[in-house]
Amino acid sequence: MTNIILCGGNGTRLWPISRTLMPKQFVKLFDDKSLFQLTVKRNSKVCDSQFIVSNTEQYFLALDQLEEMKKENNRYLLEPIGRNTAPAIALACMALEAEEIVVVTPSDHLIKDEIEYAKVLEQAKQLASEDNLVTFGITPSFAETGFGYIEANGLDVKAFHEKPNFETATSYLNAGNYYWNSGMFCFKAGIFLEELKKYSPEVYETSLQALENSSKDEMIRIKHEDMLSIPEDSIDYAVMEKSKIVKVIPSDINWSDVGSFDALFEELPKDENNNTTNDKHISIDSKNNLIYGVNKYIATIDVEDLIIVDTGDALLVSKKGSSQKVKQVVAELKKTTQLHNIHLTGHRPWGTYTVLEDTVGYKIKRIEVKPGKRLSLQKHFHRNEHWTVVSGTATVTVGNTTKLIRPNESTYIKMGELHRLENEGKIPVVMIEVQVGEYTGEDDIVRIEDDFKRL
Repeated sequence: MTNIILCGGNGTRLWPISRTLMPKQFVKLFDDKSLFQLTVKRNSKVCDSQFIVSNTEQYFLALDQLEEMKKENNRYLLEPIGRNTAPAIALACMALEAEEIVVVTPSDHLIKDEIEYAKVLEQAKQLASEDNLVTFGITPSFAETGFGYIEANGLDVKAFHEKPNFETATSYLNAGNYYWNSGMFCFKAGIFLEELKKYSPEVYETSLQALENSSKDEMIRIKHEDMLSIPEDSIDYAVMEKSKIVKVIPSDINWSDVGSFDALFEELPKDENNNTTNDKHISIDSKNNLIYGVNKYIATIDVEDLIIVDTGDALLVSKKGSSQKVKQVVAELKKTTQLHNIHLTGHRPWGTYTVLEDTVGYKIKRIEVKPGKRLSLQKHFHRNEHWTVVSGTATVTVGNTTKLIRPNESTYIKMGELHRLENEGKIPVVMIEVQVGEYTGEDDIVRIEDDFKRL
């Protein structure tokens, strides 16, 4: 089997931990593992390979985390923009053999009962081999209003239902034949495409055209205009709600979509006062709190049922039970800042940068470049830059001159001058960059040449 992993989500419900350029599926929340890594680890026990559907930025995060795990047999399909799950799954299936059985999973779910999970996957594989479309229905443990539901008659799906109100959710729970819609699926690639062509022919035809026009080097890259031409639709609306060959497997697998800080609180380890464990939390008569922070000490006195999240550049304080309103905060942030997009530490295919100080007129960064990697050949219109190497040896190109810069040596790049930083050594290059100018935003960059084919 092939595990198609959908990685495109922004995860803004866990802001400020999760940002567009470092979404929740790649944040290491559990035993120094990300939800993406846990997904790969869990499914690679039964699947031969991973087929990751993502965008360009998240592709490099996935690549790094798979390298950490020493996982091979990985394929990638990069979407320039998201068009929901039906096109994403269709494009991946079109790139596979028709008889290949796929397990489609989000990259940001947590499943703790892996023994039971292996059993339901085996059951799904059998049903898929008999030309069924299989979905996994999570056995509900309470009347949740935030999930869609699947109504079943044995293994047959009777209907899909939208997110209900509390009264309706309670009736579903009491009925015993309703399940939470997990967003996970299993089927033969060709059978899914036949059903898609039957019930959503426009999604099928435009996806096929987009794949045929794509570039296929080390990964499949869909062109922007082709992606735009595909109707935006979910797999549920496009196929599952219409098809006559859909089966559901009741799955009691200790599942969570980790879709809010309240959900995250339930999954994290706790101390004796039911606060999430944190080495830098000083608790005085405080209990039942989610405390997240890495760099600063967080002290709480006589508080209960709070969510406190500190990420250096942002602080969130919420009552438990209200964390779904984080999306309203993100909507406000988008009006005036880039805090929904980036962390102080940004991950790039060549390494990382961390903003140490950012104020009017200048910005200071710590830049780390991996061995064998180099930044794009680039220039800036609004800033000058001073580079000082802290460790490693940097190969620096400025204009027509290339030279080596060693620890405690520096160079200067004038506004508008072409430049590039490269690490030809065997250890990381660490450098302090001081940007001086009237504008120091990340979008003041013109890439002339780039190893990673970024614009």
